[in-house]
Amino acid sequence: MDARLLSYFLAIVDHGGFGRAAEAVHVSQPSLSQAIKQLERDLGISLFHRVGRGVELSEPGRHLVDPARQVLRDLDMARSAVHSTRDLEQGQVDIAAMPSAGIEPLTTLTSRFNRHHPAMSISVSGAFTPEEVTESVRSGRAEIGLLGSAQTPQIPDLRCLHLGRQPLIMISPPGSEGPGTIRPQDWPGLNIVASPRGSLMRRLVDEAVNTDTGARVVAEVAHRTSLLPFVLAGLGHAVMPSSWKELATSSGCRVRRIEPAVYLNVSLLHRRQGLTPGAKAYLSLAEELAGEETAFHR
Repeated sequence: MDARLLSYFLAIVDHGGFGRAAEAVHVSQPSLSQAIKQLERDLGISLFHRVGRGVELSEPGRHLVDPARQVLRDLDMARSAVHSTRDLEQGQVDIAAMPSAGIEPLTTLTSRFNRHHPAMSISVSGAFTPEEVTESVRSGRAEIGLLGSAQTPQIPDLRCLHLGRQPLIMISPPGSEGPGTIRPQDWPGLNIVASPRGSLMRRLVDEAVNTDTGARVVAEVAHRTSLLPFVLAGLGHAVMPSSWKELATSSGCRVRRIEPAVYLNVSLLHRRQGLTPGAKAYLSLAEELAGEETAFHR
């Protein structure tokens, strides 16, 4: 089976059609169509259903997606083993990260990785839930996953490395008055901007809203990075992990502790076998960071 044909197949899956996929892999659309026909002939199956001007994966096509990703990942690992020396002179590490973990510890880890291996590159894709991070790692779209959750996840087929925990904080518009620590009695009347349900931060907000405090969600934002501009504009307050503290403070927002304290546990996920040399080097730095975190809290 031609790996090039598999990469074309996945490009169509990832880009939602032949036109955008052809642009992404830098071939003409007719050439891409011919390549997929060749792959279908080799396999003896139809991979796509033509629906109007678009395509949908057939049932056999859906079953090919994950194995195809694994084949290409294994090929990349083989190339990396051949071309990357002990000093990692070339290559890329693919990471899936949730927004909070995408600030810290992603920034610290990637900065250290760059200092140790300046010829390597990092590609970070966004994810909004622990389940999305898990699926990215399990499917092979990413080798490393960074996520935040109420509890450190236990996933049988993946290894989970606990990197630390971040207390939740209240980020308030510039010039906000009130105590330096937010307690349950301080929530009444607060306008809140929040991410959609499913996160630890949103759970805390919903608990406050549902206890007749008069607090209310005035805006729900899918992209968590949009919360800080909303706070800066005075639309409301936001509950975020402490990794956002420096960015919020430097932007002019007021940052306050939340009591009783609620913590976001930050973890790294990876497959137990088959990591590329670059991913192994990144993991080694993460293990060092986890050790520093443990020593700090002793």
